[in-house]
Amino acid sequence: MTSIRHNEGVLDAAHDCVLAYGVRRTTLTDVARRAGVSRMTLYRRWPDVRTLVADLMTREWVRVVEGLDMSDPVRAVVAGVRGLRAHPLWRKIVEADPELLMPYLLDRRGASHEAVLSVLEQAVGDPRKARAVLLVAQSFLLSAPTMLDPVTLDELDAELVTLLEAYLG
Repeated sequence: MTSIRHNEGVLDAAHDCVLAYGVRRTTLTDVARRAGVSRMTLYRRWPDVRTLVADLMTREWVRVVEGLDMSDPVRAVVAGVRGLRAHPLWRKIVEADPELLMPYLLDRRGASHEAVLSVLEQAVGDPRKARAVLLVAQSFLLSAPTMLDPVTLDELDAELVTLLEAYLG
């Protein structure tokens, strides 16, 4: 039997709840009801909504990365940044609950980071370069909106291409 911790139905329900209410207003009761499981079933696996949302974010961000063509790492990284930037869950979290992202920026690497690093290390062949590329991509993902006007996102993404091409050769 598949672990409920990775149960697609529960994660789909959490996804729907977060998009509808935001993380702060989503409860495990809401998710359980939408997923058709008991509340206690969820509480056995996730102590709180934040832990459930962390698993949901990992699933969603890894899906974006898995869909990239890594034969051209530069284009793949830019496509990944664009894909995450446009992702409905990413947008909802950034708009309504950005504090959820802080631990992953300041304190620790999450499962999503590990998955991305694994893909990048294979594509660029160097763990140090993979980490540097991830840090640059993360800054373009998170901070690009603060650098707009008179510059557009497309223009910033073109600069990301230029940076990565120069760095990765």
